[in-house]
Amino acid sequence: MFIASVVGNVWGTRKHPSMEKRRLLLVQPIDPLTERPLGDAVMAIDGGVDSGPGSVVLVVDEGNGARQILGDRNAPVRAVVCGIVEKVVSGRKAKSYE
Repeated sequence: MFIASVVGNVWGTRKHPSMEKRRLLLVQPIDPLTERPLGDAVMAIDGGVDSGPGSVVLVVDEGNGARQILGDRNAPVRAVVCGIVEKVVSGRKAKSYE
């Protein structure tokens, strides 16, 4: 799992049947306290949390867990947005995203 900023939408003219009616997003891993980018952006599927560009989200980056969230054991997916982050607390530091 990682925290990321949604930096864009992804469009496809053809999708696997398990991905139809699901939003494809481009997510950039970030340090949740500084919002500094970490690593390369990846494509993820919105898992029903209605996230979009500008959202800070929690991403499951493991195929089996992603398929469980989608409820489709045959979906060809690895990364799924499973939550929208409202606040991060680490020690005495806190960051709100509301």
